Amino acid sequence: MTMADQAIRYLLDVVFGLFTYALLLRFVMQWLRAPFRNPLGQAVVALTDWIVKPLRRVLPGWKGTDWASLLATYVFQFLWLLAYALVFGGFGLAGAGIPFLLAATLVALVKAALWLLIVVVIAQAILSWVAPDGPLSGLLNALTFPFLRPIRKVLPPIGGVLDLSPLVVIVVAQLVQMTAVPWLEGALTGLFLGR
Repeated sequence: MTMADQAIRYLLDVVFGLFTYALLLRFVMQWLRAPFRNPLGQAVVALTDWIVKPLRRVLPGWKGTDWASLLATYVFQFLWLLAYALVFGGFGLAGAGIPFLLAATLVALVKAALWLLIVVVIAQAILSWVAPDGPLSGLLNALTFPFLRPIRKVLPPIGGVLDLSPLVVIVVAQLVQMTAVPWLEGALTGLFLGR
């Protein structure tokens, strides 16, 4: 890969990654009823309102699910993969190309959600030690509690102090990334591209 290719890939990752992850975080925050009245929540709203608000007119939320944010997340992830395919090639966009990209977008969103979970759990674990009452504590607790609670029922804190549940969540998320995601990618490649 040339230096120019690396620079283009970096720019694509920054632009599409920023909006894809912001939209995914907005969807997850609303799905888990996390508070938006904090610096991160306000930044997410500011970054994503331009696409989410118009989409809500045609695709309203239903039973706590923000379909507009989810669709926007899917569209940005699809455009990210499409930009890679157009700039770097790898497979033709005729025939199985677009259906492959549509399916690959779902797998990429699974990977993105796993990375988001890992980052949020790490941030929550660090801030619980250094700033337990900080402005992001309510948000991070709301985002991590559904994943940490089942583990805490089985694995209580050691000595009443050392909580290993964040480590378990991170290890499980990494294992899913190392096993299930590559399997999905391989199945997708075999199904659409015959490799």
